Amino acid sequence: MSSVLSYESLVHAVAGAVGSVTAMTVFFPLDTARLRLQGVVNVLLTTPLWVVNTRLKLQGAKFRNEDIVPTNYKGIIDAFHQIVRDEGILALWNGTFPSLLLVFNPAIQFMFYEGLKRQLLKKRMKLSSLDVFIIGAIAKAIATTVTYPMQTVQSILRFGRHRLNPENRTLGSLRNVLYLLHQRVKRFGIMGLYKGLEAKLLQTVLTAALMFLVYEKLTAATFTIMGLKSARKH
Repeated sequence: MSSVLSYESLVHAVAGAVGSVTAMTVFFPLDTARLRLQGVVNVLLTTPLWVVNTRLKLQGAKFRNEDIVPTNYKGIIDAFHQIVRDEGILALWNGTFPSLLLVFNPAIQFMFYEGLKRQLLKKRMKLSSLDVFIIGAIAKAIATTVTYPMQTVQSILRFGRHRLNPENRTLGSLRNVLYLLHQRVKRFGIMGLYKGLEAKLLQTVLTAALMFLVYEKLTAATFTIMGLKSARKH
């Protein structure tokens, strides 16, 4: 036992810890970039499916907006065929630019969650399940509200069947995103950017709050199993 707790063992432990911290510090930007690239690749691969999914969902719906052109798809394959034939293959990636921006939604969510969590831990030793649930819900509500205008534009671009700005076919560009945001505000006011926000909040906030609660419980259980919880008390 004395050999395990010797000065030499302590030196090796400290050296290992310093090395680990140094390595993590140096390579953390690369790990962050890897996660961001995974999000980008996911967006590029799945956007065509979301475009077709959105159009099939809205097919047959009655719109008050005269700028929207009705669609008539017989199924998924026919939708892909008609979109490529009538609008070009790039139309399958309508809404890509807003989707790439929405990759930051989880980052905003976790930033506010960790910030609120730290503030509460300054006042108490441990967070209750209700505390975790509430701050998780608040963090997701903030992230959703901040990014919702982009989600609105994303849906418009994915549907794609509108006569707005017909001279520019690159519907996913920053120019068209800004154009659609401007048109939305011009027609419906600033609140037009947040139409349907209530339903979106109900859909995402409770799910995220439950996710954070499960995450904290699993983390605490993992620390307990590894003996880290008891180590903190000494």
